[in-house]
Amino acid sequence: MGLTPGTPAPGLGGKVALVAGATRGAGRGIAVQLGAAGATVYVTGRTTRERRSEYDRPETIEETAERVTEAGGTGIAVPTDHLVPAQVRALAERIDAEQGGLDVLVNDIWGGEKLFAFDRPVWEHDLDDGLRLLRLGVDTHAITSHFVLPLLVRRRGGLVVEMTDGTSAYNSEHYRNSYFYDLAKNSVLRTAFVLAHELEPYGGTAVALTPGWMRSEMMLDAFGVTEDTWRDALATVPHFCVSESPAYVGRAVAALAGDPDVARWNGRSLSSGQAAQEYGFTDLDGSRPDCWRYLVEVEAAGKPADATGYR
Repeated sequence: MGLTPGTPAPGLGGKVALVAGATRGAGRGIAVQLGAAGATVYVTGRTTRERRSEYDRPETIEETAERVTEAGGTGIAVPTDHLVPAQVRALAERIDAEQGGLDVLVNDIWGGEKLFAFDRPVWEHDLDDGLRLLRLGVDTHAITSHFVLPLLVRRRGGLVVEMTDGTSAYNSEHYRNSYFYDLAKNSVLRTAFVLAHELEPYGGTAVALTPGWMRSEMMLDAFGVTEDTWRDALATVPHFCVSESPAYVGRAVAALAGDPDVARWNGRSLSSGQAAQEYGFTDLDGSRPDCWRYLVEVEAAGKPADATGYR
């Protein structure tokens, strides 16, 4: 049996998770919520207090690890460039030495936010940027799976969450920003499907998960608001009314990780809103945003912005 909607996710005390790409955004939200459920969480990324990635932003993996611990778990920051096999191998060896295995892998590595141009055809898109985006958004997931999954298959019931943008149903019918962006995000959806096949004999589960319109640090900065004042952005971006905090998708991962019947999702694609309806959790404000249904039924339909019935 799965969890009954309306009940909290079981505690994850004693569980070991790796959130690859946890510096900010969804990765940070997921790491903190896994910590809130009691898990030990390894958090990786390229930005530390001593060194920044090309994003040149202030968030660090050390800060994420501290938030995990403050939430009730144990946060462990490990600087890692997931494009460098030797670094990922060293990460896996460290987890093995310290924990003897792994229960949850969240592949949230991205890094391509500044590398794609909206609605620009492939022949006009900067080729170097596009290929770099594919390296960051696809190759990193393959490298991480190669070195880390041997730890996960030791423990039956292991969970892999492949983080992407868009459900398989939505992406199958919609052009996603550009050739390179579309290819990267749909490759991750397929990755979850493939890993589901490869993990099933070992009692493992792989799912693809997407947040909705997420109020990441970069999104809030772009709109000139904070998490406390995000509604001020509705004056210029009305459909932002259906947005969600990073904690929402984090609670989705925690619910999946605590579900004794999580194998029912093997190979499938979920959104944070779908998971909330299934498991009964809410966003920090007590609402349950359902962004992907809203995008089709309200925004794409040309209706005025109104989140009633969608959060």
